[in-house]
Amino acid sequence: MSALRPPDHPAAPTGKVAVLIVNLGTPDAPTPEAVKRYLREFLSDRRVVEIPPIAWQPILRGIILNTRPKKSAHAYQQVWTPEGSPLAVHTRDTARALQSVWGDAVTVDWAMRYGAPAIADRLHALKQSGHDRILIAPLYPQYCAATTATAMDEVGRALAAMRWQPAIRMLPAYPGDPAYIEALRARTQAQLAALPFAPDRILASFHGMPQRTLTLGDPYHCQCVKTARLLGEALGREVMVSFQSRFGRAKWLEPATDATLAALPGQGIRSIAVMTPGFSADCLETLEEIALRGKDVFLAAGGENFAFLPCLNAEADAITLYRQLLGRELAGWVEALV
Repeated sequence: MSALRPPDHPAAPTGKVAVLIVNLGTPDAPTPEAVKRYLREFLSDRRVVEIPPIAWQPILRGIILNTRPKKSAHAYQQVWTPEGSPLAVHTRDTARALQSVWGDAVTVDWAMRYGAPAIADRLHALKQSGHDRILIAPLYPQYCAATTATAMDEVGRALAAMRWQPAIRMLPAYPGDPAYIEALRARTQAQLAALPFAPDRILASFHGMPQRTLTLGDPYHCQCVKTARLLGEALGREVMVSFQSRFGRAKWLEPATDATLAALPGQGIRSIAVMTPGFSADCLETLEEIALRGKDVFLAAGGENFAFLPCLNAEADAITLYRQLLGRELAGWVEALV
């Protein structure tokens, strides 16, 4: 067969398997200019803002992108690390930890839906280096069109630009997977044991979505409630649910986290621990919105003790979880990795 190959035939390495971990995204820097670029891409996504572009784009470009970047940049500055954005650092570290566990069996890479490293860039690089079987792993435990679906939309656009496409699999959402609940239980119990006080309540704050997404068929709300219920059963105590990060005038999923934190002290709840199990890694929404502003709201309302419980991030419990989840999805492509 090699004698029939044209001398100018391009090299075509094949036979490698990869996992591409995907998270939401982050600005390149905590500056108004970088935040503006990020918000332009993020808020132009029809999966994120479902208002017709003819009505939405003038608002986005005429008002939001001229007012919000400065405020958001200040928020990012409060949580930015010497290595960069917390979300990017934790996602990168997760990929590195899995790579060290799996060695040469699977290549583990990472990308962001918005910003860098871009999904299309990483898929192209993996394909060029001989990875013709790629598992896409959106690290969203609960499925939402504005997170999981848009990540896969971007994968589809990247594939559309390829003549020779790799085989693709996707990690499904895992809101009630026993391995996920166990990782949350172990992490939460360790964090609670380290607190100098015993919280009266545990509050699980999930990212909010417009109420209409529930009526349109997104399973997100139900899956968030399921996660909290199963975690509460594993911990042997109730886990309350709320939804954060409201944006705009539309009705959003309730109860709202800020309103809940403001109301609890008046109900006799003076000590609270807040966790964010819908986020795989700490980011602006957990570190600034909850750990800083949420704490201020609770204490100003009369609360006495507030604890923010960090996400799974790239901790040992998280790596054990991802080894199990991803190992299952890789079955048939590689030897057992769980």
